[in-house]
Amino acid sequence: MKCLLFGLLLCCFTAVAQVNIIPQPVSVKLSGTNGKFTLRPDTQIIVEGSGLENSINFFNSYLKAYYGFALETASVPKGNNNLTLNFERMDDSIPGAYYLSVDKKGIYIAGDNETGVFYAIQSLIQLLPMAAGGKQLSIPYVEISDRPRFAYRGLMLDVGRHMMPVPFIKKFIDYLAMHKMNEFHWHLTEDQGWRIEIKKYPRLTEVGAWRDGTVIGKRPWKGNDNIRYGGFYTQDQVREIVAYASKRYITVIPEIEMPGHGSAAIAAYPWLSCFPNEKTNIPDSLLSEEGRKTNGKLVYEKWGVAEDVFCAGNDSVFEFLQNVIDEIIPLFPSQYIHVGGDECPKTNWKRCPQCQKRIRDLGLKDEHELQSYFIQRMEKYINSKGKTLIGWDEILEGGLAPNAVVMSWRGEKGGIEAAKQKHTVIMTPTTYVYLDYSQAKHEDSLVIGGYLPLEKVYQYEPIPPVLSADDGRYILGAQANIWTEYMTSPSKVEYMIFPRVDALSEVLWSPKSAKNWMDFKKRLPYQFERYNLWATHYFSDSSEYDTR
Repeated sequence: MKCLLFGLLLCCFTAVAQVNIIPQPVSVKLSGTNGKFTLRPDTQIIVEGSGLENSINFFNSYLKAYYGFALETASVPKGNNNLTLNFERMDDSIPGAYYLSVDKKGIYIAGDNETGVFYAIQSLIQLLPMAAGGKQLSIPYVEISDRPRFAYRGLMLDVGRHMMPVPFIKKFIDYLAMHKMNEFHWHLTEDQGWRIEIKKYPRLTEVGAWRDGTVIGKRPWKGNDNIRYGGFYTQDQVREIVAYASKRYITVIPEIEMPGHGSAAIAAYPWLSCFPNEKTNIPDSLLSEEGRKTNGKLVYEKWGVAEDVFCAGNDSVFEFLQNVIDEIIPLFPSQYIHVGGDECPKTNWKRCPQCQKRIRDLGLKDEHELQSYFIQRMEKYINSKGKTLIGWDEILEGGLAPNAVVMSWRGEKGGIEAAKQKHTVIMTPTTYVYLDYSQAKHEDSLVIGGYLPLEKVYQYEPIPPVLSADDGRYILGAQANIWTEYMTSPSKVEYMIFPRVDALSEVLWSPKSAKNWMDFKKRLPYQFERYNLWATHYFSDSSEYDTR
């Protein structure tokens, strides 16, 4: 995975003084003197603004972890070897602008707010040498002015298929922070597992968080491994993670899937289904031994889309989902609640007497309009709690909920349509930002399929050229998605996201005019060295990244 070629490339590049920051700042000016400032254990952090503890703590934690020391803070300097943190008005429409200067007088950082100072710290970290344990850290004289391009810069992690431990969730959040990303979309419920404690409905985690086995290999699959798998996050753990993210200026957006992808919840409470007494439809050849013994509902043991969905004709289903939302909202300060809305088969709705009665009573055309009714009903409830609903682009089918944000994943068509309807859009098309797709033409590990090389991610432009300037304003930003059917461990998640998250970070942060693939490739070897310092897994391919 990790290619020695990049160590050789790094040696070649270090002969020339340059700054290798990802994402590329708006403006970088190197001193003509090739001078350097030395940060050392007696360097002081001079605090000239309030509320900067998050930035100070993050930087000191990083120094302690990789160089073995931390810096003292003060309001008045003792000498001239200082890192000064301050605020300056920058009048940027999106929070996070900053100014960073390194010269013989020391390091000076000014942010337009706390977030800006924090992002400046991330750039400062990338100026540090990559050798661990050093106590004399040489930093080149440089002047940087920077600001984000998009307000929404995100990553989604699916923990429904495979759950990731709390320490890795925190590490994942740190990865977002160090790439100046600000949204963590946490996919918490799926057919294959319900991963968040809901106190009113304990069977969601007693039953819904566990499957009795998982299909082996790729479609058409080779049977079932018969290994019981599962787990969930307690509400205390959720609070801990949300607080951790907040200190890194990252918002955690929860996703509770509806009306499809609900098999785990239905296994816990069969009455949520149109047909509570029918067995979950999985071929016996793919079922676990325990699953074959069961005549009722199962937590889904294979990948793909389950036909069993929440019943749209049963008012008690909506009461259940509203009660779930009531427990979710206090845990997540996010303005957004994601409800999924994707891949909802209509098979059961078409033969369900209650759903068909709902269609007749409301004068709906078909099951697509029934799904629109479902989402709009939930949106009204979510709006009544002061929150905004996000859904995948299927929520456009049958009529879009009035205030909903559309997450466009099936290409860009849904996002374009929503923007033209004056709805806020987050772009996340499979063709550019699905990080469960292979990074290599001949992948050396099991992936779900598809090929998405680094360069294609880098070339993505979130605002489609077909949109007018006015409609383009509705594109809030973009995110990459990490679906975990074939990611059973944190190391596999890291391997799949790096270095593609570097490319996406530059797409979302840097000015469109500053994007340059060849220049990005020249900066990559330094980032690989940083991954080595972090002991992070990543994909590398010398045929793609060799810049010689």
